[in-house]
Amino acid sequence: MNLKINQFKPSAKSFKNTFCVFNELDVKEIENLTLSYKSESGSQYYYTEMGMYRLSNHWGRLANSKWRLIAMKPETSSKYKLGFAKWDSFYPDNNFDMLYYIEANFEDKTVTYQHKNNPNFNTETIVRTSIETTKRIKQIRNLFELTNWAKYFDSDIDDLRFKIINQLISTNKTLEEIKKEYI
Repeated sequence: MNLKINQFKPSAKSFKNTFCVFNELDVKEIENLTLSYKSESGSQYYYTEMGMYRLSNHWGRLANSKWRLIAMKPETSSKYKLGFAKWDSFYPDNNFDMLYYIEANFEDKTVTYQHKNNPNFNTETIVRTSIETTKRIKQIRNLFELTNWAKYFDSDIDDLRFKIINQLISTNKTLEEIKKEYI
């Protein structure tokens, strides 16, 4: 979705069925901007030539869209967070196309998903539907958070996590098929 503010005045419907990652900014960024739209839930939208600012107390799944906020570090204590995304960061979303790939951070023991139209997409990663992606993410979170699954293995748990999670990301093998390789 390549929106230019001069050509098109976006509305809430313009962003239906989209995926986007916003970066959190200080609320001072919108001090001199004019409010473009306010949703029924209280989210405020500010449209600029470069992209959209969104001030909201809820992120993630929004009606028919998936909008994620990458928090500032250190994180702010306010419930309302200001996010910014460029117009070319809004990608199409639906439940049936293979649109998403998974990224794992082994240092932080976190997992997330990204859209295949993301310029950082690694073509070696498997692309899945949103439902398949959600299932894999749950499995990976369990591997990061739990330890009881590793008691039947002779290997170091961190080494196992790394190998199993990378296969969950880069293959279509089931978790059970992957675990069998390491028993």
